[in-house]
Parts: sequence; structure tokens; C-alpha cells
Amino acid sequence: VFRMAAPTKAERKACWGARDEFWQCLDSHGDDAAKCEKLRRAFESRCPQQWVKHFDKRRDFLKYKKKLETEGYSPPEAAGKS
Repeated sequence: VFRMAAPTKAERKACWGARDEFWQCLDSHGDDAAKCEKLRRAFESRCPQQWVKHFDKRRDFLKYKKKLETEGYSPPEAAGKS
């Protein structure tokens, strides 16, 4: 029976390091993923798939939160119109 083992401490560190490098690349290239493709592949190869999904959502959330803090909340244009 195949079961996914929990990543070791070294594997977690490698995953987080790859994530941080990928995110720094995105930050310095205005989120142009094409410029960071090599780092994205490293991130995906060093992290469990579930973690990659989680971190992608986390990054989107953090960017959204930062936008709210800097620009404030503004409801979408289409709200209430149907």
C-alpha cells in the first residue's frame, strides 16, 4: 500500500527555500511567471503537490490582503447589476 510519508525536516526546508526563491523572482518581475519558470519547476519538484496548491493560494491571498491595505476595499463594478 502506497502512502505519502510526511516530508522530513530537510525536505521541508528545501521546499520552503524553493518557494521563497520562486516568490522573490515573481516579486522582482511583476509576477511574470514566464521569467521564473525554472524556479517554478524547482518549487514543484521539491514540494508535495498539495503544498504547491496551498502556497499558490496563500500567495494570492497575501497579495489580495496587501492590495486591501494599500488601496482599501472597493466593491467590484458589476456588483448588484444583473
